[in-house]
Amino acid sequence: MARHGLDARKSLGQHFLLDPALCARIASAAGDMQGRNVLEVGPGPGGLTRALLATPAAKVVAVELDRRAVAALAELAAAHPGRLQVIEADALGLDPAALLDPPRRIVANLPYNVATPLLVGWLRRAAALESMALMFQQEVAERITAAPGTEMYGRLGVLAQWRCRCTLLLTLPPGAFSPPPKVWSAVVGLVPHPEDPGPALFATMERLTAAAFGQRRKMLRGALKSLGDAEGLLSVAGIDGQRRAETLSIAEFDRLARALLARA
Repeated sequence: MARHGLDARKSLGQHFLLDPALCARIASAAGDMQGRNVLEVGPGPGGLTRALLATPAAKVVAVELDRRAVAALAELAAAHPGRLQVIEADALGLDPAALLDPPRRIVANLPYNVATPLLVGWLRRAAALESMALMFQQEVAERITAAPGTEMYGRLGVLAQWRCRCTLLLTLPPGAFSPPPKVWSAVVGLVPHPEDPGPALFATMERLTAAAFGQRRKMLRGALKSLGDAEGLLSVAGIDGQRRAETLSIAEFDRLARALLARA
């Protein structure tokens, strides 16, 4: 890190995880890597990258926006010829299926400032993935795994749980990172459900959840007015318009999304 001037930069959301034991725990929590092709985003100086290379993964593709880290990781790639590929790019614009052959997994300590848009993008493409193990700020991890009727339950949790089985795998204190963030972090495991809703239904679910949680204290018949004929939509889905978004189960959101798409 010193040789490449690789100090963590706040503008890039960087908090480096360097402890080999903790990195090994994350790699282990991601499951059996035998023969898997793994995407890592935001590897920084390569703490987690080294742990992934220590597994029987077939290949690791590390996507890094910070040119300083790309140079540092080149040394690691040279030590693991054919198993580590380092790409200098913004991961928001990349499709994992275009980078890796199946079976594909994503394992990453995500930069805080782009973690949510990265996750939503991967949820759209979840059918191409075997699993994900992703580190977020703990509050975001709790939103992803929140149950209906709880304070943390919202749009992100609905999208994630609709597409994947979501599990909180482990939590890490601020002191595990350099520099320490102000909050705890947590790793969430996401395993895609067998049924792929397809792009049209996913886009419809995005519209629906944006409206439903946009004014979450409103009853659904008011919150969904922007979608047109909210009362009719709720009636078709068999949902009481006096309920609020945070009380709906994933299955009820699915019924609403399908009814909305069928009406289009």
